[in-house]
Amino acid sequence: MLSLEMVLLLSAVLFVIGVIGVIIRRNLIVILMCIELMLNSANLAFIAFARFHQNLDGQIAVFFVMAIAAVEVAVGLALIILIYRNRKTVNIDDLRDLKG
Repeated sequence: MLSLEMVLLLSAVLFVIGVIGVIIRRNLIVILMCIELMLNSANLAFIAFARFHQNLDGQIAVFFVMAIAAVEVAVGLALIILIYRNRKTVNIDDLRDLKG
């Protein structure tokens, strides 16, 4: 049985990996995956606290985060596909001219 501290440590490590991936990577698809990793680490923390406190509020919050993540993936992938069709790249450094 894992303790609350171990699960929260795992959640923090996953979140930090996601943040580092967003900061370092230059591919839009990889950045989107790192954002998903950060959302899943938050879900893991919600579930850990809900189980520790024997309360369902954290699990309800996870369903809302999952719904937001699904919408974010759908919109994000649609935007990435449109950018790729117009610019033939998903590298952030090549998309600097999109700034207004």
